[in-house]
Amino acid sequence: MEMPAPDAAVLARKTQLVERLGAVLPADAVIHAERELKVYECDALTAYKCPPLCAVLPATTQEVAAVLKICHEMDVPVVPRGSGTSLAGGALPTADSVILGVARMNDVLETNYDDRYIRVQTGRTNLSVTGAVEENGFFYAPDPSSQLACAIAGNIAMNSGGAHCLKYGVTTNNLLGVKMVQMDGTVIEVGGAHLDAAGYDLLGLICGSEGQLGVVTEATLRILRKPEGARPVLMGFDSNEVAGTCVSDIIKAGVLPVAIEFMDRPVIRATEAFAGAGYPDCEALLIVEVEGSDKEIDEQLGLILQIARKHNPVELRESTSAEESARIWLGRKSAFGAMGQINDYMCLDGTIPVSSLPMVLGRIGELSRQYGLDVGNVFHAGDGNMHPLILFDANKEGDLELCEAMGADILRLCVEAGGCLTGEHGVGIEKRDLMTAQFEPQDLEIQMRVKDVFDPKWLLNPAKVFPLASSASRRAA
Repeated sequence: MEMPAPDAAVLARKTQLVERLGAVLPADAVIHAERELKVYECDALTAYKCPPLCAVLPATTQEVAAVLKICHEMDVPVVPRGSGTSLAGGALPTADSVILGVARMNDVLETNYDDRYIRVQTGRTNLSVTGAVEENGFFYAPDPSSQLACAIAGNIAMNSGGAHCLKYGVTTNNLLGVKMVQMDGTVIEVGGAHLDAAGYDLLGLICGSEGQLGVVTEATLRILRKPEGARPVLMGFDSNEVAGTCVSDIIKAGVLPVAIEFMDRPVIRATEAFAGAGYPDCEALLIVEVEGSDKEIDEQLGLILQIARKHNPVELRESTSAEESARIWLGRKSAFGAMGQINDYMCLDGTIPVSSLPMVLGRIGELSRQYGLDVGNVFHAGDGNMHPLILFDANKEGDLELCEAMGADILRLCVEAGGCLTGEHGVGIEKRDLMTAQFEPQDLEIQMRVKDVFDPKWLLNPAKVFPLASSASRRAA
């Protein structure tokens, strides 16, 4: 779906804007040719596209501040962009906006193993943070499926998690401090290298704010010692509901695996054809991994397997080697790419209480039949962060709209079950008009007042998070 093109008044300002930006940035850091802007017209939610006025690629906090100050003076909206992996349209431009990409800001600024932190520019990719410290026996815990490509800036914006967040938490649990540039060019620092900052928890406010409050240019991240060892077990079940009940029982037993991942039959079949991981022929599959010493692992897995056997599993496979562990994880790590080979799909991101998994999985199956669209389920079952993949044909008229309607029903179901609209993908444009399903008008008003404080002109990441009519009226005020 194409977004509206810029009007003549907007285009008239483009020459002046590009000239001013070119005065504070290197020539190759200001992108304004129509052909070159194609790269920035969408993120990973490719159903929506809109070329921006221009894109800039600053390399320092000072350059970011200079860009924002110019845009603030000219009343030009700015869309911060990490690596463009957002599945919720979080980096989708508007026709009158400037894309501010942080891809050139990828340096490691400081590493401190005694106090267990690393300070990086936020254009650095998630996986490369661990890459910078792993030789010394450390790692960075949050591990989104897109960790090879996604930037720390986007992880902070969406409060990303990953397969191992059950034990280690999501980005907010591993973020110690940030340097952030406000829309008027003011640079602020929040938090630092210590565990907890004094005063109000502004860091908690910034993490997950989806680029609505400022552009985070540097981040101080917690790094952890690598565990002595880790071992996964693969479990196959006859139904989604039984697998969901098994997850609930594991959590109730007080065991804390590092990860519990769920895949259903459509995803299992797709990943087998794609990666050949050797998964069993079953309706639902769990991968449960624990960490620690050999004795700790044996004790934890012993209890987990005891729980699993009560649910009559089709197969139980405990890893006996590093190679086998890699094969168990191979299919899960390949799942999104494998499903993409089958069909177009929309990846949702609702979160529910773990005890509600059996009911919600059953209801998603009913919605699939009702709408006539197949669904593949693959998600972080341990913390209830669901990622239903709704398959549709982007070339078939009306299929995208049908898919979106079904997705909205699934997300409303998550809220009704006691969960929320998003776990780690953010609201973006995908869920902005569903915010009223979770929040009362007065709740949304309070959230918008927070943005008023940080961005009074409502120029940062426009048309995102809040219902479109609300954000439009705020910007016009």
